[in-house]
Amino acid sequence: MPLVRVAFKPGIDKQNTEYGAEGGYTDADMVRFRYGLPEKIGGWERFAELDAFLVGMASDAFSWTSLSGVPFLAVGTNKKLYVFTGGAWYDITPIRNVSSAITFATVAGTKDLAVTQAGGHGANLGDFVTLSSVSGDPGGISSAVLNAEYEIQEILSGTTYRIVSPIDASSTQSGVGGGTATYQINIGSDVSYFDFGYGIGGYGLSTWGTPRPAVGTLALASRIWQFDNFGENLICQINNGPVYQWGPTSQGVGTPAQAIAGAPTKNNFSLVSTPDRHLVCLGTEGTIGDPNSFDPMFVRFSNQEDVNTFVEAATNTAGGQRLSDGNKIISGIRSRGQILIFTDNSLHGMQYVGPPFTFGFQQLGTNCGLIGPHAAVDVNGIAIWMGPEDFFIFDGTTKKLPCTVQDFVFKDLNLVQSQKVFAGLNALFNEVTWWYPTAQSEYIDRYVSYNYVENTWQIGTMARTAWQDVGVYNRPLGVEFQPTGDEPTITPIQGLTAGRAVVYTQETGVNAVGTPLTAYLKSGYFDIGDGEEVMLMKRFIPDFKRQVGDLTVNLLLHYYPQSDESVGSLDPYVITPDTPKVDTRVRGRQIAILITSNAVNADWRFGTLRIEIQPDGRR
Repeated sequence: MPLVRVAFKPGIDKQNTEYGAEGGYTDADMVRFRYGLPEKIGGWERFAELDAFLVGMASDAFSWTSLSGVPFLAVGTNKKLYVFTGGAWYDITPIRNVSSAITFATVAGTKDLAVTQAGGHGANLGDFVTLSSVSGDPGGISSAVLNAEYEIQEILSGTTYRIVSPIDASSTQSGVGGGTATYQINIGSDVSYFDFGYGIGGYGLSTWGTPRPAVGTLALASRIWQFDNFGENLICQINNGPVYQWGPTSQGVGTPAQAIAGAPTKNNFSLVSTPDRHLVCLGTEGTIGDPNSFDPMFVRFSNQEDVNTFVEAATNTAGGQRLSDGNKIISGIRSRGQILIFTDNSLHGMQYVGPPFTFGFQQLGTNCGLIGPHAAVDVNGIAIWMGPEDFFIFDGTTKKLPCTVQDFVFKDLNLVQSQKVFAGLNALFNEVTWWYPTAQSEYIDRYVSYNYVENTWQIGTMARTAWQDVGVYNRPLGVEFQPTGDEPTITPIQGLTAGRAVVYTQETGVNAVGTPLTAYLKSGYFDIGDGEEVMLMKRFIPDFKRQVGDLTVNLLLHYYPQSDESVGSLDPYVITPDTPKVDTRVRGRQIAILITSNAVNADWRFGTLRIEIQPDGRR
């Protein structure tokens, strides 16, 4: 019998049934489509070849250069703010308070160290405090030993908290010693909460033993950082918080970022407009400096070339505008001569028009809300984003983006944690990838990618909480969160709890930091005679390009679409780079092919499936 060519169209199709997806692919992991063919994705290595572990879950990564051309990388986690330059990481987390009015209490034979801050500490569980200039050797612990950074283990009262001493105390003492306590800004959560019922709402809202009504709700959003640069200075925005600035020249490496004086103290998002250079705060205060005046639909912009001046005056270009159609502004991106502003329901354009109005606003779409602050990207003047139920594109007109894996993604999406969704552009392969948490996960654990040149979709399980495309660095950078990670971090911290972020250089080699990167690809079922006849498949011809290492191939068999799936008696078939053909002798009404690789240095691109088949009986 002559060989038959089975051509599969590129992309993953999960909208159809496996039988209906004949001629396509129905599942994959760690596979992309390029030039119409499926191939294993690139691997990753430690960024800068460092075994560097950062504290907390990263929510954004951003690279830029100083005026002298020095490259920098910023990473913000729910607990810290870091910057990398010159081959080293630095903690630049903003400081909220410094006080010398502290005393200590110890318990003999334990590392429990209670710190009392006169006038109140304002700390939360898990916050970070650095002790310096400690005096008095409290509990027999050398003062020099206590000069360190600590994670707060317990809040004992509004004035006292507990930390873990580096060594045991030799005596029990109270109200002794002294020193300086430097408090970093309060940490944020790594998960979002939304709850109602028992114990929620104000005191006396309902009766004992009964659920609270809907008005009694508790909402806590996970911390999201967002970065931009104003010249060589880094702009750092916390969701629902102040906007900070860090300058490599004006402040110096290792110096904490500082809140921008004169800027609103509570914002959802901020970015710098170009080329006019205004700092734009999205979802911000009606009265600057008054968080109680926060309006989630208000836009406020600074004076041109001056991030410290937001108060409107006849002699400056500062101002503001309230948007309609939506409950809150989620995010904004620069795109095609304007800023695109996304609310939870609509899309607006913000364009520089000059004095006296500075900016003009127009609504560009409705029922096209954004799912999270980092869920939109601009690709050469075209915006692509993920909503709570659909993907969208704006190329002058707002419209839904057809997706062949839509149900697979949106029916398995944890909407409570949805603001963690991160969209990353991979310009090397013309891809936009959204990393998202599935329904049973509080953390990002899957991805969906769209090739905007070839119009194909792919899915997988690689988890990245932040991403930075090529630019300052010649490979994309991705950040992974390890919730149970307890490795030592870039700076020693006493009593540090689990949760680490790791930065990788992506598209480097074909392994996952030296370990095998498992990839698989499953086709839809194919048949002969529209499935009316059972077929005998005698052999197939492997067609792989750049194959390195062995692959395994399974032939998956069905007699009916709803019957149990089976495999050939000789499965799996091991395909080496030198395998000329594979004898199979398998029977079924429908047959699919599953390709898997799981070896160090394995690599491949799959071409055309050629098979020898003929009609046959079931016996």
